[in-house]
Amino acid sequence: MGLLGEDCVVKKLQGHPEMERVPVTNEEKTMSANLKYLSLGILVFQTTSLVLTMRYSRTLKEEGPRYLSSTAVVVAEVLKIMACIFLVYKDSKCSVRTLNRVLHDEILNKPMETLKLAIPSGIYTLQNNLLYVALSNLDAATYQVTYQLKILTTALFSVSMLGKKLGVYQWLSLVILMAGVAFVQWPSDSQELASKELSTGSQFVGLMAVLTACFSSGFAGVYFEKILKETKQSVWIRNIQLGFFGSIFGLMGVYVYDGELVSKNGFFQGYNQLTWIVVVLQALGGLVIAAVIKYADNILKGFATSLSIILSTVISYFWLQDFVPTSVFFLGAILVIAATFLYGYDPKPAGNPIKA
Repeated sequence: MGLLGEDCVVKKLQGHPEMERVPVTNEEKTMSANLKYLSLGILVFQTTSLVLTMRYSRTLKEEGPRYLSSTAVVVAEVLKIMACIFLVYKDSKCSVRTLNRVLHDEILNKPMETLKLAIPSGIYTLQNNLLYVALSNLDAATYQVTYQLKILTTALFSVSMLGKKLGVYQWLSLVILMAGVAFVQWPSDSQELASKELSTGSQFVGLMAVLTACFSSGFAGVYFEKILKETKQSVWIRNIQLGFFGSIFGLMGVYVYDGELVSKNGFFQGYNQLTWIVVVLQALGGLVIAAVIKYADNILKGFATSLSIILSTVISYFWLQDFVPTSVFFLGAILVIAATFLYGYDPKPAGNPIKA
């Protein structure tokens, strides 16, 4: 799946066994760019809606028991597996026989390749559970902003694990982004008052959950990207493997932490329409991230997610009413947006290939 530079692709012409470099047409370039930005745009939407609906579902007061976050994580993994199997089925020309052969050859017959996914899968499962813990204790805006620290951890892991070379402008954009994040979360009297009135849990527990998730997200994301780029297996097969281990680790978490509650009130206790929306959005997140990794990279994924801060804060203010934006917040938001444009700036001539 390697490309021979940005301006050419390898094509095999009819009647010619040799492989030749054929210039990419403007239409192909446009389609490639559209796929990249479409996937990033969908990621912004998915991240924003997931955070807001999850926060709302964890703070909504209803009669009866609240749904268990540990079971929601497992259900999301199962839905992700089902979606990926369907996508592999489509790639197999809608043939059940071909689907069975692909799953058998790529998963069962390659146990070592499959086991490689156990590490990032376990980390992702921990991260998904931490997300529920964080949003049970922090408002959506505070969570979104603090969680952007994963961009820095992702960049550092990309440099150390993938050998990526970040330019001066990219490093500067990371610094500006972190400054913007700091401004956005700068405490104010109105925010502290709203926090005291509306918070349903411990700010410290929520903060620790977010910080832990930042490091786990950075490492697991880059590790998964490294595996994708080193093997020829499709991203959907890899996600089936991730979901398989994620379901196992998730069920272990359900048994250890919520075993008594499940035996008493059932696995799907407290589930309602909003809960299923949250679960579907979480399952969709894994597929969207896979597409972003395929068409862009992990750092761009982080920047796209950072843009959802603005949407999350605005909607959180008008809908959840658990956050009061200030002038300092708007200053930080401007810095975040500026950082996204600076990251994409390339002062090199168009003819020079960029070393990843």
